[in-house]
Amino acid sequence: MNPSTDMRALHDRLQGAGFAFVPNEAMDRLLQVRELPDWPAFAASWDDLAPDNYLAASGRHRRRRYATFSAGADTGVRAEPHQAHYQSLAYNPLQGDILRWFEPVAPEQAKSASLRRILDFCHDCFGTLAPDVTHWHVEVHQFRIEASAAEAGEPTPEGVHRDGVDYVLVLLIDRRNIERGTTTIHAADHRQLGSFTLAHPLDAALVDDHRVYHGVTAVIPADPDQPAHRDVLVVTFRRQGRPTEALESSGL
Repeated sequence: MNPSTDMRALHDRLQGAGFAFVPNEAMDRLLQVRELPDWPAFAASWDDLAPDNYLAASGRHRRRRYATFSAGADTGVRAEPHQAHYQSLAYNPLQGDILRWFEPVAPEQAKSASLRRILDFCHDCFGTLAPDVTHWHVEVHQFRIEASAAEAGEPTPEGVHRDGVDYVLVLLIDRRNIERGTTTIHAADHRQLGSFTLAHPLDAALVDDHRVYHGVTAVIPADPDQPAHRDVLVVTFRRQGRPTEALESSGL
């Protein structure tokens, strides 16, 4: 297959089912990021994430960095000033209705060719699915979920959920000494529509957040005596003028 064939197949799956699992071989063809000189440094930047102090307050632990961008039909993808991340309680029962200030994505990574390639891919993919949208609010999250013999790691501590956006990309960056971590996709009536595991770097999940819910099971170390982590990049696209706090959740 070639990138254009892969992209058409991806559009068909998202339009039909509302979600898609894309294995690393296909994502490699679509993104071609591993050919970029700065990809090794971009992937290594997950070793320098900051603790999520908001989540630690509820007895859970993960590391993250955060950045915001905009994307427009005429302007392309542009960096925006650092700002707080907000979700309503309807979407995040653990940490909703508060402004959460996270450490920013490091400037060299925010400006990297690797991240720009991923954001341009998302703009192309999601923009084709929603051609009426001329301006997008884009959020980028670097996540590291750590697990130990004493404590499993929770990729989605809020449980099965929606993010309150239009589209979501979850891209696996690294997975070390980890078992489990199965992504599940659900309809609004709780039915499970599919499941898969992001097991190899560049394995990806793409989600139409209007139509389906998603979650990830807890991860545990394969070898309890060794460090264990799951690194992902999450990119969300939300049409500007559609604030998350104004949306209504159908419940799950």
